[in-house]
Amino acid sequence: MSSIQTPTSPPGTETGDASSEFLARSVGVSLLAALAGLMFGLDTGVIAGALTFIGDEFHASAQMQEWIVSSMMAAAAIGSIVAGNLSFRFGRRKALMGAAVLFLAGSVTCALAPSVFVLVVGRIFLGLAVGIAAFTAPLYISEVAVESARGSLISCYQLMMTLGIFLAYVVDSFLSYGGHWRWMLGLMTLPALVFCIGCLFLPDSPRWLMMRGDTRHARLVMRYLRSSPQEADREIADIATELKKDHGNVWTFFRTNSNFRRSVGLGMLLQVMQQLTGINVLMYYAPKVFQAAHFGVAASTWSTAIIGLVNMAATGLAIMFIDRWGRRPLLLLSCVVMTFSMAVAGLLVAMGASTLPEEIGMVAALLLFVAGFAMGAGPLVWTLCSEIQPLRGRDFGIACSTFTNWAANWLISNTFLSVLEGLGEARTFWLFAVMNGIFILVTIGFVPETKGVSLEAIEDHLMSGRPLRDLGR
Repeated sequence: MSSIQTPTSPPGTETGDASSEFLARSVGVSLLAALAGLMFGLDTGVIAGALTFIGDEFHASAQMQEWIVSSMMAAAAIGSIVAGNLSFRFGRRKALMGAAVLFLAGSVTCALAPSVFVLVVGRIFLGLAVGIAAFTAPLYISEVAVESARGSLISCYQLMMTLGIFLAYVVDSFLSYGGHWRWMLGLMTLPALVFCIGCLFLPDSPRWLMMRGDTRHARLVMRYLRSSPQEADREIADIATELKKDHGNVWTFFRTNSNFRRSVGLGMLLQVMQQLTGINVLMYYAPKVFQAAHFGVAASTWSTAIIGLVNMAATGLAIMFIDRWGRRPLLLLSCVVMTFSMAVAGLLVAMGASTLPEEIGMVAALLLFVAGFAMGAGPLVWTLCSEIQPLRGRDFGIACSTFTNWAANWLISNTFLSVLEGLGEARTFWLFAVMNGIFILVTIGFVPETKGVSLEAIEDHLMSGRPLRDLGR
């Protein structure tokens, strides 16, 4: 083990200097893990600008372009299933390191691809990496973060994702003038290498160590991450208590415990909600959406970059307020804003979006939609899915929800262009408006408020049979 995994001198006082040191450690560890989100965002965003040039060079049809995009989603679904086993057997840190290696291999393969087939292989590598990272990073952060800042730190994963999307869009915008799609994809190797190195400095999750029976190392890591030995020992004791409540394997636990099935079902429902908002359609195909609204190629590319900037800024705001306002108010506001903006976008497209005011209105509606998503549905879904699962079944529960995310992502990205051609632009936007309206009702009826509540308390409430929306009370 590295020195950070078994710290020899954990903080032993409650002075201001010790508290500041503990805070820096907690945030630093969380941000290193959140680099997985940066890679996720880069690989999600970069394909939007590169797709048109890839299609031209390889004479790829619309269906083939759908496969280039969606191959990453299909592989990510598989990666999320594999991640559960990897994370449980080898630990969260090693799972993240494996994802980093796959990110590096996939970026190199895509940049050098001589054909669509090789490009799809590279995208599959990236998809496996994304699936493992999207499963492991929020789980890891939820297990190492202090409860008072847990929502903000988990949301750093989403912030890094939006930063990656924005940077990818900016790179695409500059390189689009020469059609340099290989450079667009190849530049991803640099952050992938940084992520690989960063994983070497992460400690193992104390909760994972406890599940493996390594209480001594779990206590050392927890003392490294908490402001006092007493706080660390108390949390270790709570984890040990939860682990004693059920000694069956996870499949037995899932089959025999209806409360666990409820938390798994809610996690899957939240991920379906996130995908059916329409956000990834906009992220993957933003230039094509703007071109359908009569924007030129250059204007479409730069409008897409502005979307990335708004996405990142609104996610930053969400991080500021998630542990102040709570999860439910932000998620409700998010769904209302997305419903309104998708309805307006559909109306403007139906009107033609041919005049300058209509084009400006179209951009404003889509920016409002992205801001609505980023302030709630984006970060909060990953946060909630990491919080609501019981410790013994956390790997399994998050694997199910993450797989659902990528399966829905693949289905939408693989059919969107066909749906767009069949329904038309206006009806497609209105369809997403209806879906977001439904999600307002889902949030009211099922989503709990988990602000400031320990993972162990949430588990107690779940296992006692409380309604899902009351798990944080």
